[in-house]
Amino acid sequence: MSQEAVIAASGAYPKPAQTFQYGTAGFRMKADLLPSVVFRVGLLAALRSRYKGGKVIGVMITASHNPPADNGVKLIDPLGEMLESSWEAYGTALANADSDQAVYEYYTQLEQQFNIDKSVVPQVIYGSDTRESSPALVQALKDALDAVGVKSQGFGAVTTPQLHYVVRCLNTQGTDEAYGEPTLEGYYKKISTAFNQLMANKSNGSVTVDCANGVGGPKLRELQKYLNNSIEVTVTNDDTETFSKLNSQSGADYVKTNQRLPPSVSAQPLARYASLDGDADRIVYYYVDKSSVFHLLDGDKIATLAASFIGDLIHSSGITDLSIGVVQTAYANGSSTAYIEKLGLPTVCTPTGVKHLHHAALAYDCGVYFEANGHGTVLFSTDALKRIFSHQPASPAQDAALTDLKNITELINQTVGDALSDLLLVEVILAHKNWTPDLWDACYTDLPNRLEKAEVEDRNAYKTTDAERKLTHPVGLQEQIDALVGKYQQARSFVRPSGTENVVRVYAEAATKAEADELAQKVKALLH
Repeated sequence: MSQEAVIAASGAYPKPAQTFQYGTAGFRMKADLLPSVVFRVGLLAALRSRYKGGKVIGVMITASHNPPADNGVKLIDPLGEMLESSWEAYGTALANADSDQAVYEYYTQLEQQFNIDKSVVPQVIYGSDTRESSPALVQALKDALDAVGVKSQGFGAVTTPQLHYVVRCLNTQGTDEAYGEPTLEGYYKKISTAFNQLMANKSNGSVTVDCANGVGGPKLRELQKYLNNSIEVTVTNDDTETFSKLNSQSGADYVKTNQRLPPSVSAQPLARYASLDGDADRIVYYYVDKSSVFHLLDGDKIATLAASFIGDLIHSSGITDLSIGVVQTAYANGSSTAYIEKLGLPTVCTPTGVKHLHHAALAYDCGVYFEANGHGTVLFSTDALKRIFSHQPASPAQDAALTDLKNITELINQTVGDALSDLLLVEVILAHKNWTPDLWDACYTDLPNRLEKAEVEDRNAYKTTDAERKLTHPVGLQEQIDALVGKYQQARSFVRPSGTENVVRVYAEAATKAEADELAQKVKALLH
């Protein structure tokens, strides 16, 4: 790596007059502000790979559920997990270096700080979603990787979870923990083989999937080719050619936030519907009842469905002493937490952001984590997998449950929340239980809730504690929120700064919809 090469390449991507911050989802903002950031993230990816002894690091260019004009970039660590949080600060500092010379100097400073072996060849793979801005940002990334001698491979337009999967597969090849074949075909084969075995002799009708006009549409159509005829999937909102349609009046975030059908979906009573987000790492389900009333089956409902089903399989297979826990955030509906406790399973609440939930889920042999927005997965520890795959069943019933449990561990994408994998998981569980969506919904009744966002001058002025359930700053605001909450039945409300936008999010729930709506508006008014 020559100083001249890095400085010259960096010069093609001048930094705008903007302060950047590596947040919960990496860097995310208006796409026209990102070229310099993406270039510098490429340098960070190279450093991270060499720091990890040449292991493959992933770079994903996406803004998930954000509007079409936005984009973003984030790193994927060797086992397919989020970037180690201590490195977020290095990404922030690199993105904010005020000159090309300063970029190079900070890069070499990090090399020295970590005593990085310069003979190690760094390896990086990358992908993007279907945004109009993605190809130019991919080029900025490629220029950075080339400038510092990275062995790189692009995967084109992929879902975020697919790139996480490939990173893990590449880094575990030839080990006891080999995760799968490191290709998109390997991804489809792995989850479809498990799904087809779990659905043998089962029939589950059809599900309609709204793909938010994002990358999930073409990838779901590809996955369909590998599925047997045990399920019929109708794909809708899969126009990736009209860039302005991405996440517009469609997708998981639209359905969750507005608690209504996408305008393009005309629902039949008790039929199953699901919505993905723009990069297909979130999914929510929903249906309308016989009176045409809309019902949302969000991440909380998916978590409770998965936890109870997997718990039953472990018990039925005769395996003892495997710990199962459910990880939630402050957004989890109070009724879901009460239901999990009724199942006899421990729950833990973490701050919002997948990295927090993922870390907490690792404390269990089987950790189920979902954000209410539909982003989540199930993790099985290495020890749990060894015990599951070496267990000797004592009866045909135990053998059947054990076979299903093994297939469940293969069906689930354990690297990160994956809308396609989670879709198949839900379909398997509903087929095994022979449940229609209203029977699933009847497990518990959500307390009415409302999610609002308020634009503020500086989101960083809002600081939280107690897993983001209470504000410490601005001083005195929490006391005002508490006073409002005390006026409503079964009520709670919290305010937290967004990890991805310069807004503050307001959540409220109460005994009735009118009270939840009113509480949310009154708390939102306090912010002004």
